[in-house]
Amino acid sequence: MTVDHGDDVNAVGGSVRHIPVLLGEVLEALAPAEGDIVIDGTFGAGGYTKAILATGASVIAIDRDPDAIAAGRDRAAHSGGRLKLVQAPFSTLDDKVESADGVVLDIGVSSMQLDQAERGFSFRSDGPLDMRMAQAGLSAADVVNSFKPGDLARIFGFLGEERHAGRIARMIEARREKRPFERTLELADAIETHIGRAPKDKIHPATRVFQALRIFVNDELGELTRALFAAERVLKPGGRLAVVTFHSLEDRIVKRFIADRADTMTGSRHMPEAQARTATFRKAGGGVTAGDAEVAANPRARSARLRAAIRTEAPARGDDFSIFGLPKLPGIDRPGER
Repeated sequence: MTVDHGDDVNAVGGSVRHIPVLLGEVLEALAPAEGDIVIDGTFGAGGYTKAILATGASVIAIDRDPDAIAAGRDRAAHSGGRLKLVQAPFSTLDDKVESADGVVLDIGVSSMQLDQAERGFSFRSDGPLDMRMAQAGLSAADVVNSFKPGDLARIFGFLGEERHAGRIARMIEARREKRPFERTLELADAIETHIGRAPKDKIHPATRVFQALRIFVNDELGELTRALFAAERVLKPGGRLAVVTFHSLEDRIVKRFIADRADTMTGSRHMPEAQARTATFRKAGGGVTAGDAEVAANPRARSARLRAAIRTEAPARGDDFSIFGLPKLPGIDRPGER
């Protein structure tokens, strides 16, 4: 399993113009039509929503970031009633909608969040060590300044695949005893000073740590997992699911979910105890990546992967979190253990 760290813009953010990734491929996977209801579970700047509305479909756009909802109000006001904005985690989408013809999820941090230094997602510009998409709850500063070194090492190691996770965690423990970390550049500079940076290194030494903190603070893997189960419950027969991910931790979850839901056997197919079951989804192709032209126009697309599936008529299954193999990390319970 390899997380993509080749582009600092993707991981920690620079100033990037918002361009919806794999837009044509997402529209093809969703196949929205006039009269359809599509849930855009990660509204952001509204790139997918705008394109879906242009097909004549209606959109229920969900985002837990109040800034994203506020920015979309003018579009909703001019949508003729076809755009409804909902401030909520996308994992609760089935609480907001009874049924839908499509669900699209674009996982990860948005360009607007990265561009705002005061949100603390990026160390390209100095800002408070925050990273909270919902602007509430546990912040990155809370994690860095209060978690045990062993817990920090687990977070950095699993969510960021940082090979110096232990060293960085011990450095943080020593530094915070003198003064707590409050700013993004404080943490980034401390990591670079402690680990060093060779001229050949393509990314900043703090990139993986910042990615891990962002994913942990926002429980991004848990949110994605719960959202997939919610989409299974809310999609009509023939309804379409399209998910765009940006690193392998997310993609593995989506791939495993679709494979499990499209599988009609439980247990090993080679063992007598394997039992037949009804598939709740059928795969709609494999993982789709961006072409050279899109990557050249939008570097964020380089690590993007789209997976899609079509809902069958079978009843939704229970929330079986064991298929994902997610570890129980400190501070946030693993989905299914709450």
